Amino acid sequence: MTKSMTEGRPLKLLVQFAFPLLMGNLLQQTYNIIDSAIVGRILGTQALAGVGSTSSVQFMVLGFCTGTCAGFGVPVAKCFGAGKKKEMLDTVFHAAVLTAVLAAAMMGVCTLLCPWILHLLDVPEDIYDYAYQYLAIIFLGLPFTYLYNLLSSMLRSVGDSRTPFLFLAFSTVLNIGLDLFFILVLGWGCAGAAGATVTAQAVSGILCLIFIWKRVPVLHPEKENCRLRGASARNLAMMGIPMGLQFSVTAIGSMVMQTANNGLGSICVSGFAAAMRIKMFAICPFEAIATGISVFCGQNLGAGKVDRIRKGILDGLAISVGYGLFAGSILILFGRDLSSIFVSREATDVLDAAAMYLKCLGFFYWSLGILNVCRLAVQGLGYPGRAVFSGVMEMIARIAVSMLFVGSFGYTAICFTDQAAWIAACLYIAPMCWLCVKQVSALTSSVHRT
Repeated sequence: MTKSMTEGRPLKLLVQFAFPLLMGNLLQQTYNIIDSAIVGRILGTQALAGVGSTSSVQFMVLGFCTGTCAGFGVPVAKCFGAGKKKEMLDTVFHAAVLTAVLAAAMMGVCTLLCPWILHLLDVPEDIYDYAYQYLAIIFLGLPFTYLYNLLSSMLRSVGDSRTPFLFLAFSTVLNIGLDLFFILVLGWGCAGAAGATVTAQAVSGILCLIFIWKRVPVLHPEKENCRLRGASARNLAMMGIPMGLQFSVTAIGSMVMQTANNGLGSICVSGFAAAMRIKMFAICPFEAIATGISVFCGQNLGAGKVDRIRKGILDGLAISVGYGLFAGSILILFGRDLSSIFVSREATDVLDAAAMYLKCLGFFYWSLGILNVCRLAVQGLGYPGRAVFSGVMEMIARIAVSMLFVGSFGYTAICFTDQAAWIAACLYIAPMCWLCVKQVSALTSSVHRT
């Protein structure tokens, strides 16, 4: 079901659009929590540390995938808002071709480089096998990850955030069932956890494909659209790839931080892994609202309604900052109790490490709301290169804290690395968002005058 976001109250539209996204993200993170709980409780803290030690590189690779596919959706949303059907279908076709090429290339390169990546991360020897089993299978499943993310991005671009959520909900339940079967029944260990993830991702992508084929004719390229044009492919790549690089650049800083933390021993790695699962769960509302802002800005930019863009961004900021203050308080007060989902209460050192990380994070969680909304607004307005630089700011801040302070302050420095990255990025992206809106307003006024 397609839906235009160019008419109606921006706040209401954003909430309606973001809610299915939020539910989908929460379901996915719920699976990640259950997955970690199964690994940590059944296979032990070393297996949990092995899976957790690869989180930064997963964020880099999977982030590039999701970011690129989201970028491909921006011009689709713009064309949909402007009513340019032929141009929209040309974009859909080129997005499919570029995605297929990227999926094949990344699967091959990442799988071959997997041992080198783990050594680069300085993964401890006692958890290396767990990390390799998990990461190699995740890399082999990248084509399915691309399939789901591209198709869900296309659906969201035309205003349908409900359908991707429904398929994700089904695949999450399937994921949990396969997790238990592969680990408990077949005894596949960490490889079973990764296999369950890849299988469920494949199912959700195939379901999206079937749904679009049968129910969403507005996204069906016709014969005249299915001709590869070099200029169109380059323009689309210039929109999508910078958005993917933004996640990857951010993840480089996370990898440096992860490497520094891995060098502190298995207790810090396990505590960090448990805390990261909770952090990613709490981030879900930020991501849902920001994705809604991106689509909202894209559609209204196509319709030439800049005043609505301003109102939508302000509404998105109000929701995100308010949620950030609430979620931060939960992390401060209940971080240790939440960490016990993954770690036995007897492992007090690991729980202490997880609780310390979450408490320090909680005081700055509101800044992540500003960062996500402003960054996705800039992307939705068609300035992906500017948004990438916010990722560069995050990377620089994480690397600086990891390299300059972890040696002297140990795990305490790790606990403040994310916050330094968020604040640094906010100092750049907030004024940049304001500038982009001004420029779009001037361009729209110029077009209307002519």
